[in-house]
Amino acid sequence: MVSTAKAPALTEPEAALPPTRSRRPAIPRAVATTTTVLRRTVALVAFFAGWELAPRAGLVDPIFLPPVSEVVPALWDLAEGGQLWSNARTSLVRSLSGFGLAIALAVPLGLLIGWYRPVAELLNPLLELFRNTAAIALLPVFILILGIGETSKVAIVLYACTWPILLNTISAVRTVDPTLVKSARSLGLPAPRIFQKVILPAAVPTIFTGIRLAGATAVLVMIVAEMVGAKEGLGFLINSSQQNFAIADMYAGIVAISALGLLFNHLLVLIERRFTRWRTETGR
Repeated sequence: MVSTAKAPALTEPEAALPPTRSRRPAIPRAVATTTTVLRRTVALVAFFAGWELAPRAGLVDPIFLPPVSEVVPALWDLAEGGQLWSNARTSLVRSLSGFGLAIALAVPLGLLIGWYRPVAELLNPLLELFRNTAAIALLPVFILILGIGETSKVAIVLYACTWPILLNTISAVRTVDPTLVKSARSLGLPAPRIFQKVILPAAVPTIFTGIRLAGATAVLVMIVAEMVGAKEGLGFLINSSQQNFAIADMYAGIVAISALGLLFNHLLVLIERRFTRWRTETGR
């Protein structure tokens, strides 16, 4: 016989209970931050540890690659004597001058080329010609025409920084979502207002990508220019240290350039976040 006994009905509190889910314990924010910092610095620590151990273990000649423990005192001596700061200041002035002029020239020109097709058709052949010409290859030309003074160094940085900013700006304007443009036109907005309210805000992130690339290019090109013909600057410091066989000072100058590039890039990232704050606000 089949049992006709009914199962006991669930009481109201039991029926209202939600199904239980297995959840991971929440990780404290401080622990998460510490873990992120460790992940980002482990490769850097390993690099400097290898730099320290390789010369001491005889894997490389310590005359040509001194341990990092010898480079750091040399860096401190250059900073304490003022030689590092004066050369770094000179390089920064040259780099920032060319970099700022490149932004002032390339961003408006890129917006114009990307937005107006007749201008793009007129200038594209010229752009294709010069974009494939390396700035370092033209350095002797700049020196012959502008001399070995400050003008040629600022000009070579201007030339080198113009292309990443210009090309990224053109790409930023051309890759804006067409649906946004059509929606703005359907609302009756004129072309200048569409450019101001739709094109420009959408293009800002890609433009800043080009600006960050140009920031790294500004430092590198300036160092090479100072190695060729200069009496001051970090490039001159490295070159003169190599010629005088002050190897520790040479590596100290290289470390200073790396630190300067990292600081420059970090400042550009902060500026980019300031101008693209709307992206995080709309994504919340």
